[in-house]
Amino acid sequence: MTKKDFEKICDEISTISPFIRFTGVIGESGELLAYRRRPDLTPLLNEKNTQYQFSHIAMKTDLEGFFDKNLGQIEFVWEEREKVQTISFAIKKQRVWISIDKKVIRSEVLRIIDSCLPIVKKYS
Repeated sequence: MTKKDFEKICDEISTISPFIRFTGVIGESGELLAYRRRPDLTPLLNEKNTQYQFSHIAMKTDLEGFFDKNLGQIEFVWEEREKVQTISFAIKKQRVWISIDKKVIRSEVLRIIDSCLPIVKKYS
């Protein structure tokens, strides 16, 4: 896939909901391949911690591969934290990582997930 594909994924996902804070495509080594951030947003992580977060996602993605044969591939992971909710989707060896405002009702997060799945499958 090309940088243009990664940018298109970010563009498509970031327009799904006004509650999406950040959409990024993370490479297998933890590098940020493309992203979109909501314009009015103050990031919760500084640059260094953002890189640690992306490296962590890359390592987890690599480790999760060991269970794919028995459990099947991961379709998405949804995390609820005190300040933000995150969803990640696998596209081959890349991860699409999305952060969402914390105070969003769960049915909206489910709507975001349901809207992301066809986009992710199109590029998988």
